[in-house]
Amino acid sequence: MSLYNLQETEKNMKKIFLLVVAAICCLTTTAQDRVELDVAADLVSHYIWRGQELGKVSVQPALDLSYKGFSFSAWSNIGLSRHEDTEEFDLTLAYSIAGFNVGLTDYWTSGGGDPRDRYFMYESHRTNHVFELNLGYDFGFASLQAYTNLMGNDGVNKKGDRAYSTYVEATVPFRLASCDWEAAAGCVPMATDYYATNGFAVTNLSVKATKDIKITDSFSIPIYAQLVGNPCDQRAYFLVGFTLKP
Repeated sequence: MSLYNLQETEKNMKKIFLLVVAAICCLTTTAQDRVELDVAADLVSHYIWRGQELGKVSVQPALDLSYKGFSFSAWSNIGLSRHEDTEEFDLTLAYSIAGFNVGLTDYWTSGGGDPRDRYFMYESHRTNHVFELNLGYDFGFASLQAYTNLMGNDGVNKKGDRAYSTYVEATVPFRLASCDWEAAAGCVPMATDYYATNGFAVTNLSVKATKDIKITDSFSIPIYAQLVGNPCDQRAYFLVGFTLKP
């Protein structure tokens, strides 16, 4: 990898961030007028992401800083039961207004293009980072989200070219039997080894139920159970977890 190509990669990354920020700055905001900070951590029996199993028992800390529709969040996954489970660290810059949302996420995962798993390695074809653009809209009764990899450790298509791997998901929330439920269906519209698909494929059909367990008058723990099926690779999972949040 030449110094020139490395510099070009860094320039492209900066351009993407600047374009996203410029686009969302053009929108009118009516959201909260104060900075809000949320800290939480999940403990899950399986780490399932978009229908793919990435680990077994894991802890997943999260931090979210938001102001007037803008948010900056950090999220991580640390496997507890197996040394080979995916280690992950994600940073997301996002904006939402009147149901519309746009965001840019930097995913870093172990076992990517860099055999040494270095975080500050951004060379093309040698990085563990993936940069993903997200666009979506919440209709209230349902939400629709689309995610596309722009650069980094993306997959390839049948021709061996960068796939710009894309995932689209529809989610429907509802309430039943004193629990909050969420049903989701996700698909990959094109061939990519990033999602292990040979063309259009449904990779995620799931339903999740969450119930708050009251500990004290001012503190409760959300506990959830989720059924996940991946028709593309003929796999199914059942996971449970809970969230700790001040």
